[in-house]
Amino acid sequence: MLCLAACALFFYVLVYYGVFRGARCSRSVKLEGRTVIVTGGNTGIGKATALELAKRGARVILACRNQEKAEAAAFDIRRESGNNQVVFMQLDLASLQSVRSFAKTFLKTEPRLDILINNAGVISQGRTEDGFGLAFGVNHLGHFLLTNLLLERLQQCGPSRVVTVSALLHRFGNIDFPLLASKKDLVSGQSTWYNVQAYCSSKLCNVLFTRELANRLEGTRVTCYTLHPGVIYTEILRNMSLWQQLLIMPFAKLFFMDPEGGAQTTLHCALQEGIEPLSGRYFSNCALQRVGAKGRDDALAKKLWELSERLTGL
Repeated sequence: MLCLAACALFFYVLVYYGVFRGARCSRSVKLEGRTVIVTGGNTGIGKATALELAKRGARVILACRNQEKAEAAAFDIRRESGNNQVVFMQLDLASLQSVRSFAKTFLKTEPRLDILINNAGVISQGRTEDGFGLAFGVNHLGHFLLTNLLLERLQQCGPSRVVTVSALLHRFGNIDFPLLASKKDLVSGQSTWYNVQAYCSSKLCNVLFTRELANRLEGTRVTCYTLHPGVIYTEILRNMSLWQQLLIMPFAKLFFMDPEGGAQTTLHCALQEGIEPLSGRYFSNCALQRVGAKGRDDALAKKLWELSERLTGL
């Protein structure tokens, strides 16, 4: 029995560290004097990313909607990192007015921006303040507007980077432009299935946005990357009912990544030297990966960009 238990433990460790834990960001660069924005930096992989950047000496702006949670996260990160340059700034990606207000305040008060990490995301149903489907409005449009409003500052501080967290599920996404025009949403209904489909499609938007952004930034000192962070148990549980959480939690804790593991590819894209020629590309497990066919469509990326400009009033 003891031998069987030892074999089972060995197999678990082998699978966990070889498959589920994933690669680690090997770059140990110091970031003193640099400023980073992390959207959704108060929880999950966003908080883990912000903590690692703070440990390296960066000034970290937690761009979040909920002030109470963000202030608590900033306190935790300051205490754990020993870096007092971790601050909260109000940003609600479900409101284009809030995005504009955040950008205006940031540009007025912060002289630098070296790395923008578009991390925040939702999988919930509902509508944004401007009437867009929540996944489309928060996961894509909010970040699209934010990036464009901050682009000049990024260019002034180059070399700089834009890192947008997508997901492997982008492969199952689809962009229905007539539906976007008529319903201001990526899906036509409200249910668990539609929520998942809207999320997948918003992640495809992230990939296409990054691709077109790279095309437009060619020749500048700003590069951009998108990524799949891995399967993170905290992120999955956050979007489940209580009974679903209780059912999946033991399995999730055994096999899925923790937030620190999920932050590694984001950190790789933000910090790794030598990946500048790979601007616009998609990463996973701290390595370049091939995106789904729709994510390689330059015409689709350009069309989405032009629509996004109109929808955000750029």
